[in-house]
Amino acid sequence: MNTPIRLTAYGLGLVAVFAATLGVGRLVGPEETAAPAPHPTHAAEPEESGPALPGGLQVAEAGYRLAPLTTTLATSGAEPFRFRILGPDGAPVTDYVKNHDKDLHLIVVRRDLSGYRHLHPTRDAEGTWSVPLTVTAPGSYRVFADFRPAALDRGLTLGLDVPVPGEYRSAPLPEPSRTATVDDYTVTLTGDLAAGTSSMLGVSVSRDGRPVTDLQPYLGAYGHLVALREGDLAYLHVHPDGEPGDGRTAPGPEVAFHVEAPSDGAYRLFLDFRHEDEVRTAEFTMTAGPQPPAVPSTSPEVSPSEHGEPGHGHG
Repeated sequence: MNTPIRLTAYGLGLVAVFAATLGVGRLVGPEETAAPAPHPTHAAEPEESGPALPGGLQVAEAGYRLAPLTTTLATSGAEPFRFRILGPDGAPVTDYVKNHDKDLHLIVVRRDLSGYRHLHPTRDAEGTWSVPLTVTAPGSYRVFADFRPAALDRGLTLGLDVPVPGEYRSAPLPEPSRTATVDDYTVTLTGDLAAGTSSMLGVSVSRDGRPVTDLQPYLGAYGHLVALREGDLAYLHVHPDGEPGDGRTAPGPEVAFHVEAPSDGAYRLFLDFRHEDEVRTAEFTMTAGPQPPAVPSTSPEVSPSEHGEPGHGHG
């Protein structure tokens, strides 16, 4: 066979092989290929943010950080506790908006919710806060800084643990009770905590069985309430209902508060009140239950045909 005939036969053979391969491909289907990897920037972005955490569970939030300069405390006597609030630029914050008459509130409590202290540190020109702190038992203490920076449109509560060396013996959480006694005062608690919503709680202060009707303003109210969740010590959002001088809030014996409990469980409540120029603290244990279901309406539904147009009601 001459050369042109050989090339022609070879070319026809290649065409046949290609056609056969194409036919098999149509029967089997196209080969699957791996999808390209997503762009790392988009892959790391969540579709939406989750619910906000309760206060006090984080050492940093919104670019602000609680930075301790004192890392341990002792039971031998008052020790200065020093710290700074660092802003988004890393520098100490020196400009605050007053909240409850103070630039910053410092709450200290042991992890078993004993040894509660509500303090008001002083700040120097460089932004360092300091306060004498007395603790009486070893253990891990949670320190909460409650404040609002002038550059932020809301308040923050940041928290961290500070150890006190020594043999730690946990104290059991007191049983729930509606009454607390401090000195010769009795404080009675009314209302209930419902998880996931705002609850109205009331306290009534009496002394030797007589209602106290001349409470003195303390931190812009006739009482200051702090509520902490057992376990993680979440810091609850609490604010008083009314304030001195508003024309409707009496100076006792009752003081009302709005409290938001994020979940079921046990909570410890600390009420600071001022009378005869002395601040005292009453302590309670409460259990938050599930939010009560909405009561269905008992009014019969009215169809549009009965009154001519939807939404019609009787005044």
